[in-house]
Formats: sequence, C-alpha cells, structure tokens
Amino acid sequence: MSAPTTAPIPTPTAPGRLPLIGHGLRLVRDPLPFITSLREHGSVVRIRIGPTPAYVVTDPALARRVLVTDAAHFPKGGKYYDALRVFLGDGVATVADGDRHLRNRRLMQPMFSKAHIAERGDAMIDQVRATVGAWPAAEPRDVFAGMNEITLATFLVAVFGADLPAHLEGEFTALMPEIMRGTIRQVLLPPWITRLPLPANRAHADRVARLRALIDQAIDHHTDAVAPESAAADGASGAEACPHASQARPRQPSGLFETLIGAEDQLGRRQLQDEAITLLAGAIETTGTTLAWALYEIAAHPAVERRLREELASVCGDRPLRYDDLDQLPYARRVLQEALRKYGVSWMVTRTAARDIVLGGHLIPAGADVVWSPYLHQHDPSSYPDPDAFDPDRWEADRVPATRGSFLAFGDGRRKCIGENFAWVELQIILATLLQIWPRFTMTSPPPRPQAVITVKPDTLTMRFHADSAD
Repeated sequence: MSAPTTAPIPTPTAPGRLPLIGHGLRLVRDPLPFITSLREHGSVVRIRIGPTPAYVVTDPALARRVLVTDAAHFPKGGKYYDALRVFLGDGVATVADGDRHLRNRRLMQPMFSKAHIAERGDAMIDQVRATVGAWPAAEPRDVFAGMNEITLATFLVAVFGADLPAHLEGEFTALMPEIMRGTIRQVLLPPWITRLPLPANRAHADRVARLRALIDQAIDHHTDAVAPESAAADGASGAEACPHASQARPRQPSGLFETLIGAEDQLGRRQLQDEAITLLAGAIETTGTTLAWALYEIAAHPAVERRLREELASVCGDRPLRYDDLDQLPYARRVLQEALRKYGVSWMVTRTAARDIVLGGHLIPAGADVVWSPYLHQHDPSSYPDPDAFDPDRWEADRVPATRGSFLAFGDGRRKCIGENFAWVELQIILATLLQIWPRFTMTSPPPRPQAVITVKPDTLTMRFHADSAD
C-alpha cells in the first residue's frame, strides 16, 4: 500500500470527550453502547483513551484489511496488548509480529491439530460429566462461575493431563476473574495512573506473580509425571526393566502441553509459562463466557432448547456423548456460533500503525492505536439483520455468505486464534454433556446485562438445574 497522493478524508472525532481522560469515562461506564454508536460517525472514528488518540475501524471490510490484507502495516500492539502482556507475557497471542512469533506458533501448532485434540476427547468428556454430574439438583447456581469452573477443569485435563493437583484448579479459578478486571482497568486508564503505587495496581501485580507461580507448578508436575514414563520406555529393553511396571502404575492420559514441553530447549521456561498462561486465559474467559450466554439464550428460547435436545437424542439415544458425535450435531454448533456472534466475545482489540498509512481514505499516523471490535462488527445490521436477536439459523449454509468477513470472534489472518479448533471442541462437549445430564434448567435471576471486561460477560446469571423434565 503506497503513501497517500491525495488529501485524506478528515477523520471524525467521537462526541463526549472530556479533558485529560478523553472518552475513558464512556468506555468505563457504557462501553458497548459507546463502541457500537461509533458506526454512525463514519468508517474510521477517532477516540481518545486518556490523552492518547486511537482510531476505531467500524467497517468490517476495513477491519479485514487491518487483520489480513495489509496486516504487515498493522502489527499487534497498542494499549490493549500492552495491558495483556503484564500477565500473558510474550505468549503467542501477544508477542510482536516477526520471526519469534512465527517460530513459536509453528512449535505450538501440532498441539491444536484435530487429530491431537481428538486423542484427548474422551478424557475431556469424562471430566465434564464428572464436574456437571456433581452439581446438586435444583439449587440456584451462578452460571458464569459454573461455566468457568467446567471450562477450566476441561482445559486442565486436555492440556496438562488427568492427574493435576486439585488445589491448582481452585486457585486458577479464583485468580483469573480478578486479573481480567485489573487488565481492562489498565487498558482504559491513562498510563501514568497504572504506574502509580496504588493498592489496585499492587494487587494486580501480586495476582499476576501468583498466577505465574501456579503455572510453574503445573509445568513441573507435568514434567515430573512424564519423565519417569519416558525413562521407563527408554530402558524397557535393559536388564532392570520391570515387565509389570505398566500394571503397577497405569499411565494417565497425557496432555496437549506435553508436545510443547518437548520443545523447552527451544523456548525456555519463561516462554513455556507465557504460552500456558495465554492458553489458560483464552480457555476460561472466552469459552466460559460463551457457554454462559448460550445457556441464557437457550433458557429464553424454548424452541431452541427443544431442537437441541431432539438433535442430541437422535445422535446419542440414551448413551453418553462420544467424541465422534460432535460432527453430527450441526444445530448445537450454530447455537454456539450465534452466542459467540451476539456477545462478541471481545469488544475492543488494538493494532498499531507501523507508519503513516491511509485506511478507508483516512490518514492513520505512525504509532497510533487502531481499534477493531468483534462485538461492533458482529452487530452490524448490514451483515446481521436484526443483530440483537438470537437466531441460530442465520448460520445455515445458504445464509452464511452474507456474514463472510464480519464474524471475527477468533480474529483473522496470520494472528487468528491458534486454539480455535480446541475452543469449538470444548464448547460442543460441554453444551451437549450438560444437556444430557440435566433434562431441564430454569432461570432464577432477571435477564443479565452485558458487562464489558476483557470479554462481554453477564453481570448476574443464576439458574436451577433439574433432574426431571417435568414442567
């Protein structure tokens, strides 16, 4: 893309800017109405996050240029990723573009092949059944917390294997929501505030440090569990090999992370931590949030629930779900995709302009933050008629072309989420298993309001899960 040869179009500034904090107050108080309102002002709109200008891309076609066509001119960066790096480090989602990102992504890619994930499918289903089946019947449950609990437990089994110490799971569950809230605070507040020795800043740093210590324990446990088995395998033909060793200690299912631990000499321990934390954040926040919203919409739409249960019964009958069943549940996939579409789940992501560049006729200065929003694009009425309606059938094959390029829940281009395959498997397993175990669930709270943190989460959502299907 060449430098501009004609005068660029003036870039409109969003109304409501305040001295010093810019549009920060609106981004904190009503972020979703604010971000979606920017479409009214143009395809590229200037806002200020504190004193810093940022350019919001409201046109999905231009967002695709940022992420795919002209991605070399818009590397990952900006306040969003600066804040994420505080706890993700230089994981594959946040490391700068270049050779390091390409190398690390290639090292991680085998973890997320369909064949590799399929090998862990049964262990994931067993974990979900055990977790969901242990819920007491008919007691009000915090659905968002419950979905985070399930997704975390399933993630840990898939990634670290089936024998991780239980205390790690509990601490991960407690830490992650607080870390996410601290992160979005760092995105929205002026940098000088986030650098002050304030109690909130210190607490955020302490939580991140504790998270790293827990991840290190998980890696050490996984390495210690795998090493004796590897040593036994290496010495199996030697005089001291024990023919009954496998009977004495059955091998637990290995985790996806075993693949990456084998490359520790290329990555180093700090990089292993960064990658594990990156996977953990994505597994809990994105998947748990999507499932919570999906359950809310299912409860609010009895016809959707009926179709889901009929599809599941036609495939599985009375037996438990098997991994091979997932491809035969297309309606369940559409329900989950519509939950991802309607609720984002990310609402603000940034890139950085590598040089002065024209986007949609607007001049973006070098070094400026460029904001794109899956939530904004996935509520564009030109792609999604009646965007606030929950309509799984909009994902039927004959209607999907109209949405091409505007569904950005997993990003796009060379930085598209590496764990997309895993996310779909986990989402489908959890939803199908929950429907199998609990014949009925009912709302016990008012309809939730979307709350923008890192993801778009429900503010309050409680349900009862019933062991019978009676009305």
